Amino acid sequence: MEHVSVLLEEAVDGLNIKSDGIYVDATLGYGGHSKAIHKRLKRGFLFAFDQDATAIEHARETFVDCDNVTIIHSNFVNMKEELYKRGIEHVDGIIFDLGLSSPQIDDASRGFSFMKDAELDMRMDKTRELTAKKVVNEYDLSELIDIFFKYGEERFSKDIAKAIVRSRPIDRTLQLVDVIKSAVPTKYFLTHHPERQIFQAIRIEVNGELKVLESVLPDAIDLLNEKGRISVITFHSLEDRITKHVFNKFSKIDDLVKGLPEIPEEFKPKIKLINKKPILPSEEEIANNSRSKSAKLRIVERV
Repeated sequence: MEHVSVLLEEAVDGLNIKSDGIYVDATLGYGGHSKAIHKRLKRGFLFAFDQDATAIEHARETFVDCDNVTIIHSNFVNMKEELYKRGIEHVDGIIFDLGLSSPQIDDASRGFSFMKDAELDMRMDKTRELTAKKVVNEYDLSELIDIFFKYGEERFSKDIAKAIVRSRPIDRTLQLVDVIKSAVPTKYFLTHHPERQIFQAIRIEVNGELKVLESVLPDAIDLLNEKGRISVITFHSLEDRITKHVFNKFSKIDDLVKGLPEIPEEFKPKIKLINKKPILPSEEEIANNSRSKSAKLRIVERV
């Protein structure tokens, strides 16, 4: 399946692109946002990051004749370090699209989908040692309960974790789905889809997604030139909560110095919120791409 970038125009428009600016696509994927940014550049430059080797290979073909695009095979948590290596200390805009790409989901061998049979993997970076199979078969009961509750927000976390421990070894995605199904009431399984929540929780654990996001957003803010912008597209409440928290924190005066006649520079707001409420996909976009349904876009600007 071809990948369709979610909230494409809204996220790219939100960057307020200057034709001679320097921009970063932190989550290159299959290049939808990168292509849209690149079209608006004349003397500007684009740096695009991805940890997935397949996405990198695809992007190198897409941008083969573009001398103002640098593709970087690395997790975006290393953004600051990788840009500094290339002599870039500040940029004019950064975009994050935190969803899986359609090719990742649709490639059964990656193990991301709970609807296709495959070996349990779920690594975005296939050089990482931790796989979904290791999580499912080697984590103890309390660790499984913790990640299912924290990252999956799943009501039956304890019952599902117990069923997994009893059923080991579990090697394949549909085998795991059957175990999840056996652990919850039939009616609940049909209406609440706990397999979706459990697969999400395992994927987040395998890839360290939330820790990485929490770490990179302050770095991204520091990298911005004045009036530079960040667009972040999230796909579930955990990502959106972290993004909202970090953006709110850096857009307010620190409580320690509130009320002082003169606010020291380091305590002043670093950013302003461009949209206080998240931008959501239109009904038309949701009708054309059901995977956009849960997407939320938040945009901030450096002050």
